[in-house]
Amino acid sequence: MGAPCGGNSSAAWSHSAPRGRIMRKTWFGKAALIGALFASTSALAQATQTEDAPVYLIADQVFLDGEDLLVASGHVEARQGERRLIAEKITYDQTSDTLTIEGSIRLEDGSNTVVLADSAELSDDMREGILRGARLILEDQLQMAAVEMQRTGARYQQLSKVAVTSCHVCDDGKPPLWQIRARRVIHDQETRNIYFEGAQLRVLDVPVFYLPKMRLPDPTVKRARGFLIPEIVSSSTLGTGIRTPYFLPIGDHADLTVSPLLSAETKTVELRYRQAFYNGDIEINAAGSQDTLRQDVGRSYVFADGKFQLPKKFRLQFDIETTSDSTYLQDYDYSSKDRLDSALLLTRDTRTSSFGLGGTFFETLRSSEENDTQASRVGEARYELRMTPQAIGGEARLGLLMHEHVRDSRTDIVGRDVQRVASSFDWRRSWIVGNGFDFQLLGGATTGYFDLDDDSTLRERTDYTIPYASATLRWPLEAVGAQGGTHLLEPVIQLAWSKDDTTNIPNDESTDVEFDSGNLFSLSRFPAPDQTEDGLRANIGLGWTRWGADGSYSHLSLGRVIRAEKDNRFSGSSGLAGLESDWLFETQIGQVEGPMLTARSLLDDHLRLAKVEAQLGWEFNRGTLDATYLWLDKDAQEDRDREVSEWTLGANYQFADFWTGAVEWRYDLVDDYTSKAGLGLRYENECVKVDLSASRRFTSSDNLNPSTTVGLTVSLSGFSAGRSSGAVRQTCKT
Repeated sequence: MGAPCGGNSSAAWSHSAPRGRIMRKTWFGKAALIGALFASTSALAQATQTEDAPVYLIADQVFLDGEDLLVASGHVEARQGERRLIAEKITYDQTSDTLTIEGSIRLEDGSNTVVLADSAELSDDMREGILRGARLILEDQLQMAAVEMQRTGARYQQLSKVAVTSCHVCDDGKPPLWQIRARRVIHDQETRNIYFEGAQLRVLDVPVFYLPKMRLPDPTVKRARGFLIPEIVSSSTLGTGIRTPYFLPIGDHADLTVSPLLSAETKTVELRYRQAFYNGDIEINAAGSQDTLRQDVGRSYVFADGKFQLPKKFRLQFDIETTSDSTYLQDYDYSSKDRLDSALLLTRDTRTSSFGLGGTFFETLRSSEENDTQASRVGEARYELRMTPQAIGGEARLGLLMHEHVRDSRTDIVGRDVQRVASSFDWRRSWIVGNGFDFQLLGGATTGYFDLDDDSTLRERTDYTIPYASATLRWPLEAVGAQGGTHLLEPVIQLAWSKDDTTNIPNDESTDVEFDSGNLFSLSRFPAPDQTEDGLRANIGLGWTRWGADGSYSHLSLGRVIRAEKDNRFSGSSGLAGLESDWLFETQIGQVEGPMLTARSLLDDHLRLAKVEAQLGWEFNRGTLDATYLWLDKDAQEDRDREVSEWTLGANYQFADFWTGAVEWRYDLVDDYTSKAGLGLRYENECVKVDLSASRRFTSSDNLNPSTTVGLTVSLSGFSAGRSSGAVRQTCKT
C-alpha cells in the first residue's frame, strides 16, 4: 500500500508494485505537489478542509529522469481524502513547475464531478493548463465533451468544439437523443453558470435551432434566474398559445415566477410569489387577463396562503381567495372551486388548553346563489380548558364559544344575521370493570344565548341551557387466529340524553349532516353547535378488526341510533330521521403495499339504501389507482331535487421503461354521460421528459360552456430547470 505523504512536509513516496523503489532527495518534497492536483482544482476541491489530508500515491514505477523530472508511471492513482486522480503517467518538471499527465485521465472530487481526458499539461497548482480530448461530467447527469479544455484560474473552464448532453452515449456511433453543439463553452464554477457561444440544439443529430449566445445553470444550481420549461397550451375557449415561465430568485428565501400566456384569444400574465421566513412561509398565486371571452373587461384572480409559528405556541394561518368573475378560474383551469373562502386564524394548543380566534369571508360563484343572501362573513372565538379534579378523578372541561355570521342583505328573513355565545362545563371518567368492560360516564351543561337580526318571524334574543349526559359500555375481546392474525371484537352501547330548548332556532350552519362511525357515539351528530340533538337515545354498535400476520387489514362495523322521540330536524337521506336510524355499515379491507377498499352505506330495515360511498386506493410498483363511487338519494331538505350517482377514476401506469400513461374520468350514472375526462402520456428517461395531456369538461351551466384543453411540455434534463433524478436510464446494447 502507498505511504502517506504530508501536504506541507518533505517525505518519500512508497508503493507496493514489485518494481517500485524509494527515492530520497532534498527537493523530493515537491512530491507534495501531487496533492495540489486536488487542493487547487476548483472543480475537484470545493472542500478546503481536506487540503491538509495526507496524499497517497500508487504506481508501478516512481523514478527520477535526469535532475529535473519526476515521473510516476503505470496504473498511477493518487488520493487525498475523497479526491482521486487516475492516469497512466504523471511527469513533474521542476524547472517549469508544470505537470504533464498522459493516458486515460480521470479526476474525481467525491461530489459527483468527474473530469476525463486523454492528456493534460497543467501548472503545478492546477490553476492553468490545457486538457485534450476532455470530458466534464457534472452531478452524474450533464456531460460536456470537447476537443480541448483550458483552465483559467480556479474559476473558469473553457471548452472548445463542444458537445453537451445528459443522454447516455453509447459507443455504437449513434447520436444521443439530444445534444447542444457549441463553438465554445465556458463553465463558471463560482456562479455555476454555463455560457454557450454558437449553440445549436440537435435532436437525433438533426439541427433544430441556433442561438449565437446562451446561458444555462449547471446541475448543482437549485434556484437560477431564467426561463423555465415552456408549455404549449390549446383550449377550445382560449385557442392555442404558449406559456413561458420566467423564474426570478429574490435573495435566499424568496422567489417570483412570471408566466406570460399568449394566444389569439387571450393575453395573460400569471404570477407566483413564495417567501420563507424563520417561523413560517407564504405563497401567492395570481393572474390577470385580457381575452375575447369578456372583451374590454379585465379578468383576474388572487389565491394566497401562509402560516407562521408565533411565540408562546401560537400559530397564525391565513388564506385569500378572490376572483373577478364567476367563470375565470375554470376558463383558465386555475381551480374548480365554486365557493371561495378567505380566512384568518390564530390558534394555540397545549396539553391542557385550546384557543382559537378567526374570521372567514365566503364568496359564491354559483349562478343559483346570491352573495347578498349567503352568510358571507363569519367570525368565531373559542377557548377550552382541561382539568383533572383530584377529589373525584376523571377529567373536567370548561369551554367558551362566541360566533357571528352576517349577510349583506337587509331583506327580512333572507338577510338574517346570527350571533351566539355559549359556555359549557362537563366531567367525564372511565373505569375498567368486571371481565374487561370499559365503562365511561359523561355529564355537563351548555348555557348561552342567540341574538337574531333581520328576521321578524323569530325572537330577537333567545337564552338557553342544555344539560346532557351519557353512559357508554364497551367490551373489547381479542383473540389470535390459527394463522397468526389478531382479531378484535368490540360491542358498544351508549345511553345519551340532552334537553334542547333551542329547536326553534334557524338551522344556518348544520344543513348537511353526515352519519358515520366518527359520530355514531357522539352526543350530537349536527356538525355545528347551533343545533343539538334532543331527548333520550341509545347508540349501539359492533366492530370487528383483524390484523393479519401477512400485513393484511380488515375492519367491519355496524351501528344505529334508537330514539325515545322523533327529531324532525334530520333529513330523510341523512339516515337519522325517525325513532330508529338507518343501519350504518362501514368496511375497510386492505393490504400493506396493496389495494385498500373503504366503503360506507346507510340501509333501513328493509335493506333500502339511502347513501352509498366507496373508495379504492392502490399503489403498486408501476402506478397508482384511485376510484370512488357515490350514490345519494334525492332530498329536498339537503337542496338535492334528484338522486346523485357517479363514478370517478384516476390512474397512472408505467407500461414501459420510459412510458407512463394517466387517465381521469368522472361519469354521471343518472344522466348517463361523462362529465369530465382526461388523458396523459409521459416519456421520460435520464435526459428528457415529454408530457402530453388532454382533458375535456362536458358539463355546462348558464355562464360556463364545455371546453377541451391540450397541453405539451418538453424539458431537457441535466440543467437546473430540468433535473430528472428518478428517471429510468437508457442502456447500450451489447
